[in-house]
Amino acid sequence: MNTIYMDNAATTYPKPESVYEAIDYFNRHMGGNPGRGSNQRSLKSGSIVVEARDALARLFNIEDSSQIAFTQNITESLNIVLKGLLKQGDHVITTSMEHNSVARPLNIMSREGIEWTQVKCEDDGSLNPEDIKKAIKNNTKLICILHASNLTGTIMPVEDIGKIARENNVLFAIDSAQTAGVLPVDVVKQNIDILTFTGHKGLLGPQGTGGLYIKPGLVINPLKVGGTGSLSESLEHPDLMPDCFESGTLNTPGIAGLLAGVEFIEKTGLVNIQKHEQIVTDMLIGGLKEIKSVNIYGPQASNKQTAVVAFNIEGMDCGELSMSLDMEFGVINRSGLHCTPLAHQTIGTYEIGACRLSPGFFTTEDEIAKVIKAVNEISKRV
Repeated sequence: MNTIYMDNAATTYPKPESVYEAIDYFNRHMGGNPGRGSNQRSLKSGSIVVEARDALARLFNIEDSSQIAFTQNITESLNIVLKGLLKQGDHVITTSMEHNSVARPLNIMSREGIEWTQVKCEDDGSLNPEDIKKAIKNNTKLICILHASNLTGTIMPVEDIGKIARENNVLFAIDSAQTAGVLPVDVVKQNIDILTFTGHKGLLGPQGTGGLYIKPGLVINPLKVGGTGSLSESLEHPDLMPDCFESGTLNTPGIAGLLAGVEFIEKTGLVNIQKHEQIVTDMLIGGLKEIKSVNIYGPQASNKQTAVVAFNIEGMDCGELSMSLDMEFGVINRSGLHCTPLAHQTIGTYEIGACRLSPGFFTTEDEIAKVIKAVNEISKRV
């Protein structure tokens, strides 16, 4: 049975062929540890890392690519930001749609003297920027929000919120896990002080890659310290970017793949990727709406959401639905609470969970038609 991959919100698949080739070429023909010595293999590896930083800087409109540090994933990036920036007595504002990569650290930190406000979103996941503005207090240090929901795909008004943050002298951090490589992310236009990203989703790179951008002059304490290849004569950890956040050997084969993914996005055009995902998303939503027993969550319009569609069939457990789609029809999907219980509480599905379908740039309209047909057939059993 052929499978139809509809779980791109978890990790994109397939990757562009150039991504597989870049990783394989590095492992077979380059090797070397970037920043560790001046041998030719180390220097060539280092050049891959620099090229990847430069490509990401172009994509995100970052002037100085050295302000980008690589991490294992966006969860590590967010932990660096939250734990390295906030101090006892500080106030942080998020939304009620945040992923556990933000919610879990703040849940712990709120018991240790950090004040945390979750601004309530509407039941489709949407956010009124004025509600963020109203939540700002004298001790507010950071506004940290996701760019788009991994549950409903709801796109947040980041440019409006960035303006509010700037006007109130509050730092603004973005979780771009669901948007980097899919929607425009511009640190200048959107007034983003801190940008966290992952490599294995919209950026089309491999798992185990990610990073963060920090505006020049902003000091954040590192989450870990150790060997960086720089200032090796000192026991003091470097405080310069990006070394201060890159302790230990980088995932250089993964970064080579990430570079290829970003180059694919540049060559294809972000606007073309977004347009295709909007087409298949609208097709999927439109088809599911025709099935009477299906309940769809979120904005239900591709101009207000990414290619993420959460739904349930009335009278059927979401896990049973997910299993049927997978085992009987070969539709790869995800069910449950999606590492975002706050979002499920917001949209009213915390007790029942939901089934999530997330097409991507390589999803075809024929595949969408087959997925809709599969859901329709399953719905007739209830």
